[in-house]
Amino acid sequence: MLQRLILPARSRLERIRKAAPGQAPGLVVPPEDSARTALDVVGFSAESFEEDKDATLEQAFAIRTKHDFLWLDFDGLGDGELIREAGAALGIHKLTLEDIVHPHQRAKVEYFADYVYIVVRMVSFTDKLEREQLSIILGRDYVLTFQEGKPGDCLEPVRERLRRSRGGIRAHGTDYLAYALIDAVIDHYFPVLERYADQLEGLEAQVSHRPYLDVVWQLHGIRRELLQLQSAVLPQRDLVQSLIREPCSLVADDTRLHLRDVADHEGQLLDLLLSYREMAQALIEIHLNVASNRMNEVMQVLTIIGAIFMPLSFIAGVYGMNFDPVSPHNMPELRWRYGYFGTLALMGVVALVQLVLFYRKGWLGRMH
Repeated sequence: MLQRLILPARSRLERIRKAAPGQAPGLVVPPEDSARTALDVVGFSAESFEEDKDATLEQAFAIRTKHDFLWLDFDGLGDGELIREAGAALGIHKLTLEDIVHPHQRAKVEYFADYVYIVVRMVSFTDKLEREQLSIILGRDYVLTFQEGKPGDCLEPVRERLRRSRGGIRAHGTDYLAYALIDAVIDHYFPVLERYADQLEGLEAQVSHRPYLDVVWQLHGIRRELLQLQSAVLPQRDLVQSLIREPCSLVADDTRLHLRDVADHEGQLLDLLLSYREMAQALIEIHLNVASNRMNEVMQVLTIIGAIFMPLSFIAGVYGMNFDPVSPHNMPELRWRYGYFGTLALMGVVALVQLVLFYRKGWLGRMH
């Protein structure tokens, strides 16, 4: 049973997809199962906006000449040549491009002369927890984002704000856009955690009524996924703190103030993750205690039944012995007219006396 409990968890552990051992650094070779790359382009200024879906790199740079700022969103990492061309045109280091196409990176921030490289982890929850690497390159007049190409993302609110020019996002520049993207990723953790809170509340009601193994499996699965979320949130908190504190000409002071709000959200996420993990662990312990108590109750009932039948078995055994019933000196009760009914009455009295004794000692009452 323990083996059945452990093996499903191991089979769902995240596998790190790294390049082949010994491969030269800086090679932009996406994994074979990478999704097709679609390039979405957004050009914007304080008073202008232009968007082009599934564009070419030439079309993207043509849009760049018309606006102050450019956002290139690469959805899918399968087209290594397109990513290399974009990196060469904007002066992106090959090691950065290598990290982009191998989406196993820990959340981090790296500072270069002309750009800042940021890695965050997007999460979503449908039937199960889905995680995806989002790479952000912040330049002076451009932002590049690279997604793994999984269905859906949490960046649509940022696109909508750009389309409608809400909150002055067009006028604040690329560093504010990078902040908005990070903020959208972090805020999307909260509805995911709400799903886990709903699951834990439902399991809490089941633990005391249905101490079955499937409940333990669900609790272990939730606890494992919460640990995976914590492993994503912790380095992202350090990432945000670095953007706030490290001197960098690409991040304005006003943007650093907004990043402090993101840092507060990160702290709230960590508090929730810790409390939910502790709650899942507490429910597992409660479940084991309830199951143990029920087992003790069953054993108590069986012990009482055995204790009652022991003297009755003794009486029946004595009068079931094969002695000669002819001689009245051997077992006179066997020749007594009411011996059978007298023996049954004796057994009943013994059983009744034991039940009264067990009840007065509280042994029977503890089962309820």
